[in-house]
Amino acid sequence: MAARAYWKGSLKLSLVSCPVLLYPASTSADKTRFHMINKETGNRLKQQMVDAETGDVVEAEQKGRGYELTKGEYIEVEKDELDAVQIESNHTIDIDSFVPSDEIDKRYLNHPYYIVPDGKAGVDAFAVIRDAMKDQGRVALARIVLTNREHVIAIEPRGKGLLGTTLRYPYELRDEDEYFDDIKSPKISKDMIELAGHILKTKAAHFDPSKFKDQYENALKALVKRKAAGKPVKAAERAEKPDNVISLMDALKQSLKGKASKRAAPSAARRPAPRRAAKKTHRSAARARKAG
Repeated sequence: MAARAYWKGSLKLSLVSCPVLLYPASTSADKTRFHMINKETGNRLKQQMVDAETGDVVEAEQKGRGYELTKGEYIEVEKDELDAVQIESNHTIDIDSFVPSDEIDKRYLNHPYYIVPDGKAGVDAFAVIRDAMKDQGRVALARIVLTNREHVIAIEPRGKGLLGTTLRYPYELRDEDEYFDDIKSPKISKDMIELAGHILKTKAAHFDPSKFKDQYENALKALVKRKAAGKPVKAAERAEKPDNVISLMDALKQSLKGKASKRAAPSAARRPAPRRAAKKTHRSAARARKAG
């Protein structure tokens, strides 16, 4: 494989285990990136760590990690002390349980990884664990240490391999009630809901990520291309917001009417075709009479 493994260890189910590799399933390599530069020289800028109190530049050998006990008071923690915090999930993905996939709250989903067998020795055990999950329609919940942190990871079959998605802990999620409690519950007529339902039907589709277009990323690429070619870059004019206030019912009706007219447009454009065919037939008949 061209990519370098992000993690190496074992996948363990009870007494069955197999060596596996983890690869990030997502990448930001193709994103447009900008660097800080000196506008006068055009040179790239280099960041330096500075002591917050003295303002002195701190060299690499002076840098350390500290935990803030009280405001401004830190206790230093050495790297070897962090390395001493060894738990089984440092090198083993130990499956704790299997749950229905629809029970996993999407807010907990974090980063996806591809899990593949490491070498031929563990392929059989890997396939047994994968296929057992396929048969049961379950997702495995396990623990893994990544970047010095233990994560819960949800593992599910995907093709010939496994997809592992790290999950957030409950303390990392904000309480929805803090945001939803103040939302009012207005009385909405059944007619409005039915109209909205019709609009939803006109936009019904299937999940197809190939249709996702990052318009901002494309605009950034176009901007960089123009700048590199020495062409001027003009600011786009902002669309003015309409001043007229339309009632919700009128807005729903106009939205539905707009969708209906768009659907009718293609058929209207195809109607002139028979007339063109008729003219062609007429010309052919005229030529035949002239020839006779």
